[in-house]
Amino acid sequence: MVHENSRQDVWQWLQNELSGQGSDPGAPMRYASHFVLLAVVAGLLLVMRVQLPQWTISEHELLPAPTVSPVAETAQQRVAAVGGVPLAASMSLARSAVPFTTIPNRPRLDVLVYEVQAGDTVFSIADEFGITPSTIMWANRDLELNPDMLRIGDQLVILPIDGVYHEVKDGDTIVKIAKKYKVQPAAIVDYGWNHLKDETQPLQVGDHLIVPGGEKPYVPRTFSIYQGPVPKGARNGTGTFVWPVGGTLTQSYWEHHRAIDIGSWTGNPVVASDSGYVLYAGWDNSGYGNLIILDHGNGYRTYYAHLSKMLVRKGESVGQGQRIGSVGSTGNSTGPHLHFEIRWHNTQRNPLGFLH
Repeated sequence: MVHENSRQDVWQWLQNELSGQGSDPGAPMRYASHFVLLAVVAGLLLVMRVQLPQWTISEHELLPAPTVSPVAETAQQRVAAVGGVPLAASMSLARSAVPFTTIPNRPRLDVLVYEVQAGDTVFSIADEFGITPSTIMWANRDLELNPDMLRIGDQLVILPIDGVYHEVKDGDTIVKIAKKYKVQPAAIVDYGWNHLKDETQPLQVGDHLIVPGGEKPYVPRTFSIYQGPVPKGARNGTGTFVWPVGGTLTQSYWEHHRAIDIGSWTGNPVVASDSGYVLYAGWDNSGYGNLIILDHGNGYRTYYAHLSKMLVRKGESVGQGQRIGSVGSTGNSTGPHLHFEIRWHNTQRNPLGFLH
């Protein structure tokens, strides 16, 4: 009965409030808005079928402290040893995700053999293996005097370090080899690949040694060219040089490639970089392939190699910018390009310092 009376009292109070008979005249509108809000919330809960948790208060037991496995203890000891900070005995270690594996960059120790691919140059191969172009040339006899002596499929010896790959000859000693390549004997003995005990160890003829840091002197390329008198009507050079072909610089001037290579397509016109006469136009067996040499009458000569076509003959006079041939890949070449040299009294100069 008490509950029934209580419900009647609440209902009476609510009617009074809604009818404005309560103490607050604005209460009916306020309560009406509250009821609307509650109705909306209840509707949403029904639509979403959300099950409200049963809120209970219960006493729970504390979990025991985690124990550290022997493996974790070992890891803790290692971390402490590295970082110098002792780890708490109760600390547990968890394996964390490592998205990338760091592989140490170990130096290569073996001598490799590389097969030349289309488009390769001594410079690009050296860059790929992290050594100097000179090291590749000194390790491969056919390239030593001519870095253009590359053929697709050639097998090149690739050293693991910069230096010279020396084949032992009769009478060689470690001291003599070191003096030849301008290094100390200890540099050869201490290099593990050579398997030497000391500098007095006898050497076997035909064996190879790596001479770390060793150097060979540069020997310029020479071949037979026209030595006759200057043809009548030959034009003298202007002293300035224009680019002989359009394309991409694929190899610059450096110690053992005293020229530039301009990559282009087969058949692209090649022009005379300066006025002069044709000193040589023909096939060259040293690796140039089809070669044109122009004498400019002022101490300068220019070389145009690997041509697919030659459009001038020996003794003809040519003007600056006149077409003399076409880009090709003749001789020792792994792709179409123009090998271009400027020589001053037969001394090779860097063409990039002359071209306009």
